[in-house]
Amino acid sequence: MAKFEEVKNGVIFPVGEKNEAYAQYFIGQSYLNNLIADPEVNVGVGNVTFEPGCRNNWHIHHDGFQLLLVTGGEGWYQEEGKAAQFLTAGDVVVTHDGVKHWHGAAKDSWFEHLAITAGTPEWLEPVSDELYNQL
Repeated sequence: MAKFEEVKNGVIFPVGEKNEAYAQYFIGQSYLNNLIADPEVNVGVGNVTFEPGCRNNWHIHHDGFQLLLVTGGEGWYQEEGKAAQFLTAGDVVVTHDGVKHWHGAAKDSWFEHLAITAGTPEWLEPVSDELYNQL
């Protein structure tokens, strides 16, 4: 049994549907609940839930940023060229414009964060199993 099973039911905000729209940019299953997707506001807010072992590809936010507010479980965040950061509920991550990074669940834990995002994402290569399995 994975740690933090309660995350799959939503910690603060409800878990969304299977994240089919972005599935090609993830290894494993994620779920997305768009909390703010107003075309008149140029910031999106989504509750993203990751099954154990799920992570997104390396990516960059151009002309914007991404803020991650961890609400449950255990996961990882890594910027290119830096050591991965272990994340738990209450952690906050600021990703500045143009920074290549990835984030996702720990191997044995559900993980959930709010993603506050502006700008245009550029999706890149998957996080290798070799890199991920070293965490």
